[in-house]
Amino acid sequence: MSDSKKKRMSMLDTLAASSPPAPSSMMATNRALRSARDAVDSHRVWDLDPEQIIDDRPADRFDPGDIHDLRLSIEAVGQTVPILVRRDAQDPDRYRLVYGARRLAAVRSSDSVTKVRALIANLDDDAALRAQVSENTARRDLSFIERAVFAMQLSDNGFGSQTEIAEVLNATKSSVSMAISIARSIGEPLATTIGPAHGVGRPRWESLAADLASSGIAAEDVHRIARNARMKAQLSGDETGPDPSVAAFEAVVQIGRASCRERV
Repeated sequence: MSDSKKKRMSMLDTLAASSPPAPSSMMATNRALRSARDAVDSHRVWDLDPEQIIDDRPADRFDPGDIHDLRLSIEAVGQTVPILVRRDAQDPDRYRLVYGARRLAAVRSSDSVTKVRALIANLDDDAALRAQVSENTARRDLSFIERAVFAMQLSDNGFGSQTEIAEVLNATKSSVSMAISIARSIGEPLATTIGPAHGVGRPRWESLAADLASSGIAAEDVHRIARNARMKAQLSGDETGPDPSVAAFEAVVQIGRASCRERV
């Protein structure tokens, strides 16, 4: 095998090895990533038109992050890590994203970079989703509510049982079951309006869901409160202040508690 081919094959191996060894759930994660690697067509990196790529996957992240800085980096030094796509079964000129959404968005927003570097894998729907989920588990910066909503989407999209979802998310079945229950109570629209709220864990989201359920507040009012609090924090320019999504969460908590007290 040539050095070039070995290098290309190792790109997905790097993702599979990015987390420390863990029990059988991590072994399943690595297997899914290695299966995606083995399915890569000729292990060649292709230059694709970003407009040929469709991304209709379940979202595993509320905020895509700072695409601006990533775009500047790609424009300066190039796209060092390819995205992973698969061919569209209905249109030979189209591709479906498996993972690499931020890199794809950065290239799409660039005036000077017109092609996105990609590996093309022969994956069916199930294998592609498993590869996305497994790549997601290598990232450690997803918040509780992002993981909870993602687990709910996987369940709703027929990915598998809660046991299978727990396996690929490197979690216990009971924690996945509870996370999905909380995500359903909060609702994906409100969760995404509030944002990831890093540092806010399961107990506080569970408490918020209970308060909102008994508060009687109209959904549109809750969304408005969350949006206003988040926008106010974003516009304040205070880098020492709370994260905008945490500010939105706290604002909803306060109105939920106040309404509950009024109803007592």
